[in-house]
This record gives sequence, C-alpha cells and structure tokens, in this order.
Amino acid sequence: MQHSKQDDFSIWAERQSGPKVNRDNDYRTVYQRDRARIIHSAAFRRLQSKTQILAIRQNDYSRTRLTHSLEVSQIGGGIAFHLRHRYSDNTSFLPWLADDALIETICLSHDIGHPPFGHGGEVALNYMMTEHGGFEGNAQSLRILAKRGSYSEEFGMDVSRRSMLGVLKYPVLHDQVVGTYPDKPNNLRQFQAKQWSPPKCIYTEEADLLDWILSPFSTTDKERLTRTTSTTGKNHASSLYSNFDTSIMDLADDIAYGVHDLEDAIVLGMVTRDMWCEHLEPKLAKLDTPYLNTHLKTVREQLFSGKSHLRKEAIGNLVSWFITSCEITENTHFEHPLLRYNAALPKAEKEALATLKNFEMQHIIKRPEVQMLVYKGQQMLLEIFETLNADPNRLLPREIAAEWRAAEEAGHNSQRIICDYMSSMTDDYASRMYNTFFVPSVGSVFEPI
Repeated sequence: MQHSKQDDFSIWAERQSGPKVNRDNDYRTVYQRDRARIIHSAAFRRLQSKTQILAIRQNDYSRTRLTHSLEVSQIGGGIAFHLRHRYSDNTSFLPWLADDALIETICLSHDIGHPPFGHGGEVALNYMMTEHGGFEGNAQSLRILAKRGSYSEEFGMDVSRRSMLGVLKYPVLHDQVVGTYPDKPNNLRQFQAKQWSPPKCIYTEEADLLDWILSPFSTTDKERLTRTTSTTGKNHASSLYSNFDTSIMDLADDIAYGVHDLEDAIVLGMVTRDMWCEHLEPKLAKLDTPYLNTHLKTVREQLFSGKSHLRKEAIGNLVSWFITSCEITENTHFEHPLLRYNAALPKAEKEALATLKNFEMQHIIKRPEVQMLVYKGQQMLLEIFETLNADPNRLLPREIAAEWRAAEEAGHNSQRIICDYMSSMTDDYASRMYNTFFVPSVGSVFEPI
C-alpha cells in the first residue's frame, strides 16, 4: 500500500493547472471554490433549458436538468449527513466521507454534460459519433470539467482531482467497452434509438485525464477499478466498480429520479391512482420493509389526494426513507478508503427504488406521446449535426469554427468539436437552429442564433 500517497488528503485537492495564489482574504476550501465554479458556469445555467424526463415548454411545473441537479445535490448532502451520524464512531472511512461542499459540487455537476432532449439526445449524438469515439453524457460532464469549461484555457473548469473523481461514474475508456453497432440506415428517418445507445464510459481521447485522476491510487487499485465485464457481439461491456463519492451521488440521482420525477407525472395526470394500484403498489407490498408495511396505503392516499401539502409530505417521507436506509458497504479487495467503501441501500430498499424507476420507464417514458417528442428531438439533432459536419468552416460559429480548423490541422478528432458544440445546446437553442436551417420562413441576419 502506498501510504505516502494514500494518506495525503492534499493530493486530492490538486488542480490540473497546479497551485495558485488565493485571492486576498479568501479562506474558502478548494471544494467550496469548486462548487462556486460549477454554479456560476454557463454549462450549469444551460441545464435550466434542458429536458429531464418531460419535454421543456410542455408545462412550467415539471423538472428540468437544472432543478433535478439541485435536488440531487440536496439528497446527496442528506446521505452524507446521515452516514456521518450513523457511523459516528467509525474512524476507518469517516475521514474520507465527502464534506458538504464536495458532495454538492459532484452532485451539481453530474449532469452538466448532458445534451438537449434528454437521453434521446444522447443517443442521437452517439449515432453521429460512432466512428469518432462516441458520445456519452457522463463522459461529456468530465470533459467539460477538465477541458471545455470556461475557467481555464487549457483545463476547462479546472476543478480539483477529487471533484472529478466523484463525477467519474464509469472509470473505463470507450474503446475498452464499446460493442458493435448495426449498419447505419440510408435515411436518418429510419434511425432506431434502441440500436445506438452508447457504452457507459469516458472518451478514449481522455485517457491522459483518467490517468491523472487515478494517479494517487496504487497500481493494484487502479487495475481493479478499471476492470470491465466481458462482452460478446453487439453488447457493450461495462465498468464494475465506482468510488465512494460517486456511490453517494449515484444513490442521490436514483432517488431523485425514482421519487421526484414520479411526482411530476402524478401532478400532470400521467400516473393515476388506478395505475398505481394495478402496476406499482402490489409489487411494493411484496417487499418486506417496516416502512412499506406500515405506510404504503398512506403514501398512496396522500399522493393522489389532490392536495399539494399531502402529496409533498408523501414525497418527502419516501425520500427520507431512502436516505436514512443508506448504509456503508466494504470491498476488501481495494486498499484505498475511497475505493474500499461505498454507500448503498439494503436489498429491500434497493428493490423498492428499482421498482419505482422501472414503473416510470414503462408507464411514463415509453408512452407513445412521450416517445414522439423524443423522436422529434433526436431527428433535429441528427439533421443539425449532418448539416454542420457537411461544411463546418462555413456554418459553425466563428469561435467554434476556429477550434474545428485547429483540430483538423493538428490531425485531431475535429468531429468532437462539433459534438461539443451540439451537446452544449439547450432544447430551445437546438430548436431555433433547426428552424433557421430548415424552415424557409424562419431566420434572419438580424436574429442570430
């Protein structure tokens, strides 16, 4: 075990750019400054106009990527607070449990790389990038933090090593895990999303960044952390492990999705009491947990009472139940505490959350009226990408075109520059660009995109 590295907390506070002199009278920690960089970034603000589950502008109530990220941050902080008190005597992992600023930084930035139109947009961009290294939302989040953010010319947002470790949900390279795709159709209208989902990874061209993030770990830990499942044929492989901070963020993300997005659907009438009773409550009732055994009927009555304060009480109780159920698991094959320990839900609570998420997938996301909007968003992105890629030097904004030319001249992946630009778009921006390109009556030199 490399004690000289592993026992040194300061190595995790390092930035790619190296040490800097702090501003006068600025006593904030590195992670407090990381959090400020995320909150004040353009990439974070753009999340206010990016789809979470239901399309933006369909109503002014449902969650966006921004409000979702704020909720994940709140829940992640709650999980860390709970673990700190539940295991208050455990000195083996408590020194490594993320403080408030760190876990909020990780949670706030976990979706910062997601493109317009939700996961449908992610699949569309991956389709256009399959021959050029792929596109994946988590990989793009890390790329923004390390290379594309606006706080450093070379190092993106230039956040600390540990903040990037927390966002590193899948510590494997694209080329390690990508399977095979079918032949592309001759017409973009024939695009079938289910065939073009990306592997969960970071981009192969970010291999140097992965090495830098993982450098404090021992050779043995790095080798194990980057292991993948085996894959045959068309199936992508996947990573097997994540780190302590990521496990908290991932739980918070799942809880926010499983509970809060369900609330949106209930308010909008997409989920009814009859649907709950037929498809969800019987499955939850089979799970042997004291909370569900006692409160399941009350939760149903409150959720469908038509009274916002009762619905909020039910949602709050569900979230609290999941948070206070969280526990620490230990994988003794790892040496470093950041890899050895993970936050997790017990079996029954984990199954309950998976049941909620599966219900939402089947009865909300896969509804034809939702999928028609997803398909429309995908088609817009496919056609915009195809157009920009046909003549980038002519059609890209000047700054982006200059980056594209520099990549071309250096022999780098110039399509990645187009993809960076498109993934940064909001739903509104992408829609306006599509209309400018393809609707004859729309567009003017006096109405820039």
